[in-house]
Amino acid sequence: MNPERPRVYTTVVFLQVSFQAIKHSMAGKASDGLPCWLDGKMLRMLCRDLKACRDEAIDHDEAHLALEAASTQCDELLAHCPGGLNSTLCHRHLDAILVGLQRALVALATPTAAAPTGLWHNATRHLREGWRRLS
Repeated sequence: MNPERPRVYTTVVFLQVSFQAIKHSMAGKASDGLPCWLDGKMLRMLCRDLKACRDEAIDHDEAHLALEAASTQCDELLAHCPGGLNSTLCHRHLDAILVGLQRALVALATPTAAAPTGLWHNATRHLREGWRRLS
């Protein structure tokens, strides 16, 4: 089992709960046309965590793609915050972020194939980890 998986999974759960809380408490009603006033600092922090999580999930293709989609939606939401969107559009962005996070959770929850053990696999893994630290 990949030792990074539990941390990435836990981070995705944290992000999902955080975005759900934002949607339910701060984004207003989805049906009204009033401006949506989100906390831009908190949203930037969550977006930064989402991007870091996406980068950590590079070995999980489906989860990485889902987190990339959620990150893109978060960037689009941030581009209009605070007060640049009405509540309906704000909820659409938040829903798209939550869909991406849910897809990532499903992808991370499915068991991966047993990792091959061998000299070449270990060397490749060490090289990959070294490149991640440098970038």
